[in-house]
Amino acid sequence: MAEEKIPVLPEETGKKKFALPHIYALLFGIIILCTLMTWILPAGEFDRVTNATGQKIVVAGTFHLVDAHPVGIFEMFKCIYEGLCNAANVTMFVFVAYAFIGLIIATGAFNGLVAGLLRIFKGKTKVAIIPIFITLIGFASSTIGVFEETFPFIPIFVGISIAMGYDAIVGMAIVSLAAAVGYAGAFMNPFTVGMAQSIAGLPIMSGSGFRIFCHICMIVVASIYTIRYALKIEKDPTKSLVYGDPSEFSMSQEEVASHPFGVREKAVLLVLLAGIIVLVYGTKNFGWYFTELSALFMIMGLVSAFIMGWTPNEIARKLSRNFTDIAEACMMIGIARGVLIVMQHGHIMDTFVYGLSLPLASFPTVISAECMLLVQTLLNFLIPSGSGQAVVSMPIMAPLSDLLHIPRQLAVLCFQYGDGLSNILWPTAMAPVCAGIAGVKVEKWWKWFVPLFLLLLLTQMVTVAVALMIGWQ
Repeated sequence: MAEEKIPVLPEETGKKKFALPHIYALLFGIIILCTLMTWILPAGEFDRVTNATGQKIVVAGTFHLVDAHPVGIFEMFKCIYEGLCNAANVTMFVFVAYAFIGLIIATGAFNGLVAGLLRIFKGKTKVAIIPIFITLIGFASSTIGVFEETFPFIPIFVGISIAMGYDAIVGMAIVSLAAAVGYAGAFMNPFTVGMAQSIAGLPIMSGSGFRIFCHICMIVVASIYTIRYALKIEKDPTKSLVYGDPSEFSMSQEEVASHPFGVREKAVLLVLLAGIIVLVYGTKNFGWYFTELSALFMIMGLVSAFIMGWTPNEIARKLSRNFTDIAEACMMIGIARGVLIVMQHGHIMDTFVYGLSLPLASFPTVISAECMLLVQTLLNFLIPSGSGQAVVSMPIMAPLSDLLHIPRQLAVLCFQYGDGLSNILWPTAMAPVCAGIAGVKVEKWWKWFVPLFLLLLLTQMVTVAVALMIGWQ
């Protein structure tokens, strides 16, 4: 009998396996780099005026140097704290929404729902759930601008995906990818398209037909990529990028099938459905945002807990555990905001924007339009806020597009492309937050998403070229 070979672990060879730094370390490194840039780059600003809607917008052609204000070590740490405070509204929303949606998850109602879905979608047809929910969530993102509001649903779909034989990345993708693609292909998102069109002097919701076409193209690409990965790991679970990683949301199909799905569990799902309807209606008609949505999630969670007959102490213990689970992701939001605060304190934010805009004027029209898309994508690393990026970049890009003979409508499309999709790529945006909520290491999310990001970026570049060819206005 041949001697059995015992595999040698990397540690035993004396070789250290390369690993990406912890997300906190990565964000802190970016903050240090931006701090150093405040000592190297010239400080500059654009003049800003308040438009008819009360927004402060940049005045194109007014960039000028100002007195330098390099950020020192002590001030850098002050900026980190200021970033934490500045992002408090988002952080607190994620805390509250995750904790109370966690109560709904703990009822087991979704286990019963998954059992029903598995009975309806049998065999390979169950992958139909992926494009269905990517389309539905993407539509909500495209129309009423939900993004952070989808965070509490990430663990729900992670659990569903694991139970269906897939993994946590598939569940995270269904929600986060749908929201990002929805923002990128939005046709009436008031926070991005609406604001950008108003700044560019375009009728609100104009050009919607072509934007819907662009959105559908991205949904198709994203769905095919996700389905292929899901089928691959269903066939061989070891192919999963998170194979062997524990997940607090994991559940087997046997566990789901045997889970009770009685009157109480169904009532909980009805509470969730009613809550979603109220969320969509309130957001669209009354402009609800974090305060109102947090209150709504509290009510949904508590009503569900009472339906299950839990005592106040049981509810409190579950909430405490949920707050603990989400703390790391919430801290990421505040630390990432520190990058923006450092650049603002050092007066180099406008310098970056101005420097990125200069090369565009030297290229042919098609290349300039594609470069405009790339610039907006890079800019989202620095300004991971759709409305914030709009008020900074559109006053520059809109008149620049006139000089380059590019329709302003296309400048708006490049803006929303750059803002939307890279939200789940850049460490300063939503990528680490979504990964943290899903219980997925962000480097594993990047390994899965970067190839898809490049495919979707290529899709966007093709549609930009098509828009120029057909003379889309």
